[in-house]
Amino acid sequence: MKSFHLARATAAALIGVAVMGMSAHAEIKNYEFQLVQPTVKAGADRIVAVRLVDKTSGKAVPDAVIFSTRLDMAPDGMQEMATKVTPMPGTEPGTYRFKATFGMAGRWQLSLGAKVQGETGAVENKLVVTAEQ
Repeated sequence: MKSFHLARATAAALIGVAVMGMSAHAEIKNYEFQLVQPTVKAGADRIVAVRLVDKTSGKAVPDAVIFSTRLDMAPDGMQEMATKVTPMPGTEPGTYRFKATFGMAGRWQLSLGAKVQGETGAVENKLVVTAEQ
């Protein structure tokens, strides 16, 4: 009987430690992408940089895995006007860069999906970049 109570107490302690360890991580909703520059020049091979930020600390989050990118003109009602997005090397930790062709001036929507290491779920944001002449 004594060993049963000891086993239950040990199990409860391990569950408590696991819950405390999980609460040390931020929730996935506490992460967001932010544009480094909200405007680019219209044309080919333009670079768009974004920063992945932990909103609770304000710190940039390095080493996320970007698994989804799309760039289209949905904000101007032309979601069928999409262009290829090519990942580029970042220049500083927590900053992610992409090369794309902005075929015309207007508002372009950059849709991103990423996994943050150690977190469950995915960060998904839609950012509006304005291409100027």
